[in-house]
Amino acid sequence: YMSKSRDSATSKYIMQQVMIRVKDPKKSLDFYCDVLGFNLIMYREFPQWKFNVYFVASCDPATIPGTPEEQWAFCMRTPGCIELTWNYGSETEEGAVYNTGNSDATGSQDGQKVRGGFGHLGITVPDVYEACERFQSLGCEFAKTPNAGGMKGLAFVKDPDGYLVEVLPQGEMITKPVDCAGVAVDGGAGYKDNSK
Repeated sequence: YMSKSRDSATSKYIMQQVMIRVKDPKKSLDFYCDVLGFNLIMYREFPQWKFNVYFVASCDPATIPGTPEEQWAFCMRTPGCIELTWNYGSETEEGAVYNTGNSDATGSQDGQKVRGGFGHLGITVPDVYEACERFQSLGCEFAKTPNAGGMKGLAFVKDPDGYLVEVLPQGEMITKPVDCAGVAVDGGAGYKDNSK
C-alpha cells in the first residue's frame, strides 16, 4: 500500500473532513480555535433542518476567503478539516449528549457501555510536554498526560464533549522527567484499552 501508485481516477481525492456532533458550538469553537489553534474556515446554518455546521482546520487565516461561496470552495480543497455539527437544542440537555466511541454509555438504549469504533482525533505539535503545559493552563481535561500510561511522550486531551484528541510530536518521540500533571517518566499506570 505504501509504494502503490495512485489510480488516475483518484489522483485529486483528498481526506477533507471528519465530522463530530457537538453539544455547544461556542465551547467547541473555543476549544478547537483557541486551545488547538485551528481556524474557522467555513460555516453554514440550516434552520429548516435545525442544525449548523462549522468547519475548522489548521491554516493561515490570511488564506481564508471572504465570501461564503469562496469559503465553501476553499474548505472543500483543505485537507484534514473537522466538521463540528450542532443540532439545535442539544446545548440545553443535561450531561453528555453524544457517544465518543470510547467505551461510553451515552446514548445507549440499555445504559451499557458501547464498544467503541471511533477512537480519537489527532494533532502533532513541536513539543508534547510544552503543549500539555499550555492545555493544562487553559483548563483542559486529560485522558492521559505525556508520562501516564505505558506509552510515554504522547497525550490525550478531551474536547468539551469528551472526544479524545491525541497529541503527538512532529519529530522524534521524546520523554521528559516530569509532565504537566507531575507524573514522573518512570511512573504512571500501564496501557489501558479504551475500546472496552
